[in-house]
Amino acid sequence: MNAVSHGSVHPTHTYRLLLKREFWEHKGGFFWAPLVAGAIFLLLALMGIGAAEIAARRAIESGHEIQIDGEVMINGIDLGMVTRKLGPEEMQHLAGGVDLSLIMASSWPFIVLTFVVFFYCLGALYDDRRDRSVLFWKSLPVSDRDTVLSKVASATLVAPLLAVAAAVATMFGFLLLMSVLVLFHGGNPFLLLWGPGSPLTVAAKLVALIPVYALWALPTVGWLLLCSAWARSKPFLWAIMIPVFAGIFVSWFDLMQLFNLETVWFWKNVVARLLLSAVPGSWLDVARFDHVEIDGPRQMADLILDLGASYSVLGTAQLWAGVVAGAAMILGAIRLRRWRDEG
Repeated sequence: MNAVSHGSVHPTHTYRLLLKREFWEHKGGFFWAPLVAGAIFLLLALMGIGAAEIAARRAIESGHEIQIDGEVMINGIDLGMVTRKLGPEEMQHLAGGVDLSLIMASSWPFIVLTFVVFFYCLGALYDDRRDRSVLFWKSLPVSDRDTVLSKVASATLVAPLLAVAAAVATMFGFLLLMSVLVLFHGGNPFLLLWGPGSPLTVAAKLVALIPVYALWALPTVGWLLLCSAWARSKPFLWAIMIPVFAGIFVSWFDLMQLFNLETVWFWKNVVARLLLSAVPGSWLDVARFDHVEIDGPRQMADLILDLGASYSVLGTAQLWAGVVAGAAMILGAIRLRRWRDEG
């Protein structure tokens, strides 16, 4: 009785250990790469602010006047005075500008996420066979199904969650940097940045988009894992060449005319879905947006993080066809891992 109780392992415990293994083996890509991308953005922003301050001071020293609403600023821009001149409409545009700048700041970790997920999936099963560590992992009481699914979860949930954390950290770091600049020019950061802006709302929306990303990215994740399990060498070339050459073949012979479809349909719904679905926000092309007239940064910021539009993708055939295709390719990767253990 004791032997059975000690020998049985709960499935959730197994998956937790597998996810920890993936995290520690790829901590550089999952954890550090998005943080470094955010730090690079903050460094570039600091350098840009420094260059702008130097240019402004040189302009003042050379006798050039800085004017705001007809008033000449002798010692530079007084943001306190500027704040007092802002009306309700200007404050609304300011709020949109703050949120839009936060979205731009948070985009750097997500750009890195695209490459991290792509190359992680591409090497997830191939690298184990190349260094023959697959023999060790297969000797453990862990099924091929659990191993592959832990890699899927790492690519579609763990990596995006860590990227969102890095994006939020970058966003607040940028706010602090801009707050120092505002204080330096006599302004109130709470009136000009933290009050008008919505950093917590932007952060919450980024977290809320993770399920949409996980589902939309499945075709790319499944395809890359399938190539990783199948290719004997150079999985990157196989993963790229097969969809691209299929697109060229379809275009050359105009095969989509047989289905009364344009050739661009194949490139958009097959080639692009296999290779680019891991790009955050790539689902917006099929999202349903309410008609919004963009007449300022406020509307632009709302449009980019429109949760209703992003979640409308869940009602499209493009998403669910991709989910089914991705699941089929993940199943194929599980089957192939059972058969292939060569170096």
